[in-house]
Amino acid sequence: MRVFVTGATGFIGSAIVRELITAGHKVLGLARSEAAAASLAAAGADVHRGSLEDLETLRSGAAAADGVIHAAFIHDFSNYAAAAETDKHAIETLGSALVGSDRPLIVTSGTLVLQRQGPFATEDDAPDLSFPRKSEDAVTALVSLGVRVAVLRLPPSVHGAGDHGFVPYLIGIARKQGVSAYIGDGINRWPAVHRLDAAHLFRLALEKGSVGANYHAVADEGIPTRDIAAVIGRHLNVPVVGKSPEEAAGHFGWMAHFFGIDGPASSAQTQQQLGWHPSQPGFIADLEEHYFQSEPAAYATR
Repeated sequence: MRVFVTGATGFIGSAIVRELITAGHKVLGLARSEAAAASLAAAGADVHRGSLEDLETLRSGAAAADGVIHAAFIHDFSNYAAAAETDKHAIETLGSALVGSDRPLIVTSGTLVLQRQGPFATEDDAPDLSFPRKSEDAVTALVSLGVRVAVLRLPPSVHGAGDHGFVPYLIGIARKQGVSAYIGDGINRWPAVHRLDAAHLFRLALEKGSVGANYHAVADEGIPTRDIAAVIGRHLNVPVVGKSPEEAAGHFGWMAHFFGIDGPASSAQTQQQLGWHPSQPGFIADLEEHYFQSEPAAYATR
C-alpha cells in the first residue's frame, strides 16, 4: 500500500513512517521544509511538499495514495481554536479525495477530549462538545459520505526518546520555578503510550480498521499526576509541591488546564479488535530513563 502521511517528520509521525516501511508499505510524506524533505528521503519515503494550510496539496497527496494517516496538528496553544479549525479543514480535504473509494483514512484525536461515562474513557465515549478540537466531528461527516475513515485517539503523553511534548514542558516549568508541582491533591490521572506502540497501532488501524471506529492508543491507563511530579522533582533535586486550582494558572500557564484533567482511559476494545498489545517500556520507566539528559525543546508541531 502507498500511504500518504501528514506530520511525517514529527515525533510520532516519524515512527509511523518507519513502522509502515518496515512492514512493506511505501510512504509519501508531507514535508513543509527542505530539512523535513531530506529527513523523509533519508528514511526511505517519497516527499510531498506542502503544509496543513495548503488544502490543494493535501488533496493531491491523498489522491495519489492507497491510504492516508493524518498525524499532523499545529500545537499552538496560544491560538488553539484556530489550530483546531485548520485541522478540521485538513481532515475534510483529505476525506474529499477518498470519497467513492475503499481507501482508508486514519485521523488522530485525543483521549482528553472525551466525555468519560465510566471509570475509564472507552472507545464508545464521545468528545466533549465544548472542547475546541473538532477532528471527530469532521470524521462523522466523512462517514456519512461513505469514506472509510476511523479515529485513533492518543493519550496526553506519547513518550519515548526525543519527546518534545507535554512532559518535557512540565520539566521545563519545574526547572524554571524551582519546584515540581501537581494540582490539588495530584490524584487526577493521565494515560500514556510509547510512540513505537502508537505507531504500530496506526498501521493496524490502517490495515484492519472498521469504518467509523474509534481506537485508543493507551498502554498506561492512568498515572497520578503527583507521581509524575515526584519523578521530575527527584531528578531535578527540587521540592515536590501541590498547587491549588487558583494557583495553577500562574504556575503552569496554558498547561494548567491539561495537567489538571482526570482522564484515565482504556484500550481494551482496541486490543481485542485489532490484536494490538503494547510491548514498549511504560511511562514512568521511560521518564526515568530518557527525560533528564538535556534541556527540553519547545513544544513543536507533530
